[in-house]
Amino acid sequence: MSEIRLFDNQGRRNYLSAEERERFLAASRQARPELRTLCDTLVFTGARVSEALELTPARIDMSGQRVIIRSLKKRKDKLGNQMIEHRAVPVPPALLDTLQAAHGIRQAQKRGGAKAAARIWPWTRQHAAVLIKGVMPAAQILEGLHRKAHGLRHAYGVHAIGAGVPLNLLQKWGMRTSPPRRSTPMPSARRSRPSRKRMWA
Repeated sequence: MSEIRLFDNQGRRNYLSAEERERFLAASRQARPELRTLCDTLVFTGARVSEALELTPARIDMSGQRVIIRSLKKRKDKLGNQMIEHRAVPVPPALLDTLQAAHGIRQAQKRGGAKAAARIWPWTRQHAAVLIKGVMPAAQILEGLHRKAHGLRHAYGVHAIGAGVPLNLLQKWGMRTSPPRRSTPMPSARRSRPSRKRMWA
């Protein structure tokens, strides 16, 4: 696998374990609301920090229980032009409730315009990474490669595979488990629902 790497070349773990992930979520609940929502979004979508920071209320599909993420891993078409791709990642209802409570997603969507298109979190990637890493000690996560935001992304992939999510679906959710393939259409909310339930039941 090219992105879900369990260990680095020296055998050090790259991902949070299931127990560490749960402790991280518990610790995030003690943080201020806007930091908690970012932490939870990373855990439940497997997004890169820079991808999560691009999210707007318009990209939160409340009825479909999905988050629409623009993939920032640059790919080119046959002519060498940069491709813009989005992926629809199913999420548990609890995450949507948390986003609604902290950021008024539905209200922003109803107002439309600038409100719906405004970024949910105003931070830079560097600042957000520092904030997320700051939650790790409260979760009693020991020092290591996994104690950073990217450890949450790897943890998402490991958890999904352990829950029996098909690899082709996991690829559509943004986790590269084999060499990059041609662009494929986003799965519908209905088709993704069984795998979401397996992951977050």
